[in-house]
Amino acid sequence: MSVDQKTLLADLTRRMDGAIESLRRDFAGLRSGRANPALLEPVRVEAYGGEVPLTQVGSIAVPEARMLTVQVWDRTLVGAVERGIRDAGLGLNPAADGQTVRVPIPQLTEERRNELARAAGKYAENGKIAVRGVRRDGMDQTKKLEKASEISEDDVKTWSDAIQKLTDQYVKRIDDLLVEKEREIKQV
Repeated sequence: MSVDQKTLLADLTRRMDGAIESLRRDFAGLRSGRANPALLEPVRVEAYGGEVPLTQVGSIAVPEARMLTVQVWDRTLVGAVERGIRDAGLGLNPAADGQTVRVPIPQLTEERRNELARAAGKYAENGKIAVRGVRRDGMDQTKKLEKASEISEDDVKTWSDAIQKLTDQYVKRIDDLLVEKEREIKQV
């Protein structure tokens, strides 16, 4: 199963990138004071005999800083889209206007901003846990290769240092993303 250091690091990098992307998606779902189409992406709508993602029944746009609009493609689903947004627990109050559903983004209270900042912190911690899990897998693979006499003890040390350096870079990126998101949430 001979693996070289470059291949192992490339695989670990790919997996850590996945953790960062997951974190970005989680952060996009957190409401700051500004309208963001990603806010409505997790919303599910009762349509065609089942629940479907909002993005499959209409297109989301941001006409102004504190307003989202959903252009519903099927006129009969406008009410279902309104209900879906209202029931999603986002604290939003949509209003239908023909085939368009307008979703004003209310000003956040200080208490709500703090709750969102705490949630962002939890998401960031989960991202770090995922990155550390990838690091652990990489370290385990290195030890297995050493046990199978495919790499030397010196190689294990070199590879482990490289894996730790990569992990530190990704943890720092997560911290930077968190600081940026907290600044966005706290901005009035």
